[in-house]
Amino acid sequence: MRSTADSVLQPSDEVAEALAGGAPVVALESTIISHGLPQPRNLEVARELEEIVRAAGAVPATIAVLDGVPRIGLDAAGLERIATEPGLRKLGQRDLPVAAALKASGATTVSATSFLAARAGVRIFATGGLGGVHRGWTEDQDESADLDTLARTRITVVCAGVKSILDVPATLQRLETRGVSVVGYRTDAFPGFYLNTSGLPIDWRIESPEEAAAIMRGQDSLGGQETALIVANPVPVDRQLDPELHDRVLAEALAAAEREGVKGQAITPFLLGYLVDGTGGASLEANLAAVRGNVALAARIAVSWADS
Repeated sequence: MRSTADSVLQPSDEVAEALAGGAPVVALESTIISHGLPQPRNLEVARELEEIVRAAGAVPATIAVLDGVPRIGLDAAGLERIATEPGLRKLGQRDLPVAAALKASGATTVSATSFLAARAGVRIFATGGLGGVHRGWTEDQDESADLDTLARTRITVVCAGVKSILDVPATLQRLETRGVSVVGYRTDAFPGFYLNTSGLPIDWRIESPEEAAAIMRGQDSLGGQETALIVANPVPVDRQLDPELHDRVLAEALAAAEREGVKGQAITPFLLGYLVDGTGGASLEANLAAVRGNVALAARIAVSWADS
């Protein structure tokens, strides 16, 4: 059934047909296309991720805002715009009404993608890593809007944990405080984004997409606060970033950010960019390996959810 947000949101024909027929749909964010990868590889990856969803029997819904209109699923021209248009904004949930009013175009972050997907009736979303509590929070109180959105949005997010540049223990504690369910997919340890494990334990483990769909049904039947379900899916050990290289370069990046006074919204792109340069691009490859695995798993969960 299509959402009451139809007058505001614009699903692609493919997504609209899938939602109307109860077919499986997977939401994909667009910031990895516009801000996370160099051209022309970004467009190649965008198309690849959509094909991974289709190969599993689901419909991809890459989400972005074009000329002020939230698009739930992009056609070929829209995908190319997100990959090539200069000056695209990075839009969190708070930016959506401003972008709509000013008819701006931008790529959606985890918070904006989660919000728009849920409004459109898409229940499963695949991404790389979540935002969270930043290191030094006690001084700057810098926390990603992702956490607040996930605490009040009924969506299932398949990810490789949270970005390893963050305060991961504090982020997990924050998710617990906000009532967001976290399960590990075939793992007892919380993933480390670029790394197979963060070294932190995870309370719940599942073994199949069907179990994820069963938890989603449990959320709906129990009612209560509209919170997300996080399915933490680790990057395979043979595709992860070398842990020693990761730790060394991250320490250098944090020290550089401190020297240069980088804070606020600038800190995440600074640190991630430093990791890409400092690892010779290996961190980017680990990120993409994680994203591919997350998209494939999300599609399998979406198929199971549609069949339930």
